[in-house]
Amino acid sequence: GSRRTWGTIRSVAAQPENMLSAITLIVGLVLLVGGGALLVRGACEIATGLGVSPLIVGLTVVGFGTSSPELVVNVIGAASGATDLAFGNVVGSNISNLALVLGAAAVMSPITIQSALVRRELPLLLLGTTILAVMALDGLLEGRPPVISRSDAIVLLLLFGIFIYTNVLDFFQTRHKDSLLIEMGDYPLMATDSADPWRWPMAIGGMAALFVGGNMTVSGATALAEALGIAATTIGLFVVAIGTSLPELVTSIIAAAKKEADLALGNVIGSNLFNSLVVLPASGLVATVPIPAGGISDLVMSWALAAFLVPVFFLGKAYLGRVMGIFLLLVYAGYAVARLTYIGQ
Repeated sequence: GSRRTWGTIRSVAAQPENMLSAITLIVGLVLLVGGGALLVRGACEIATGLGVSPLIVGLTVVGFGTSSPELVVNVIGAASGATDLAFGNVVGSNISNLALVLGAAAVMSPITIQSALVRRELPLLLLGTTILAVMALDGLLEGRPPVISRSDAIVLLLLFGIFIYTNVLDFFQTRHKDSLLIEMGDYPLMATDSADPWRWPMAIGGMAALFVGGNMTVSGATALAEALGIAATTIGLFVVAIGTSLPELVTSIIAAAKKEADLALGNVIGSNLFNSLVVLPASGLVATVPIPAGGISDLVMSWALAAFLVPVFFLGKAYLGRVMGIFLLLVYAGYAVARLTYIGQ
């Protein structure tokens, strides 16, 4: 069909039922972000109260805890048949984390890696992103529609198991001296009072908010995409993905403002690894995830950003300055315009 003009989209969006869909989507995103924060904070305090080391708690929270909104949206989306939305949410979150979040953090304060953990995770991120892209491309190479199948999902989850194993080994080898682990003490959602009587209500309330918010986000986004005549992938890439990436954005900007560069970068890398090796595979286990129109370009963009960061932080002074931060923000803006205008619907 013909592509709708922005004027037509605005007029359709102004209709009452579509306004309701937009409000449902926004409220859902708010519940997702708030519920994720409550769950992480409650879980941190419960774990600390049970005697788990704050450093181990922090190691699991950074990156992974902030990805709970993406995980909930994707599992609910896959279960309800909204696989395009699920795909757009994961890949869109990865792109926005590497370009929008990291770019904003670098503009706030230049980023220099000191942490051995972060330095090792960057190549792992590139490897995971490459494997995901190859899995998506193998359908095209074999002359069939590209998908993330259940077997692909299992392989990605096994890779995540290897990542956790190596991370734990590195933690025990470097826990007394690694700068990332030192900076985790200032993580915004880290536990401060293991005897807080509200820790269980916070965790349970956070899970409830995530579930309700996930359902509202999926239903609002799919209804809005259908009414506007655009692909659910597009809503996932530029609305849901940015909304669910807000925890990473806030955490990274706070860390950058405090000159805690390793925490800012570690948060982004950990979140992207979790998205690629857990969130998308979780969707793939629930239902096969077809790669939507324009999806290959999204995966290539995610891979290119990861590939760009490896030499930046491994050559020279391992430094991401304000100029490079502005460049990343411009890259994100340029891709968004190209994606919305020329690549898929």
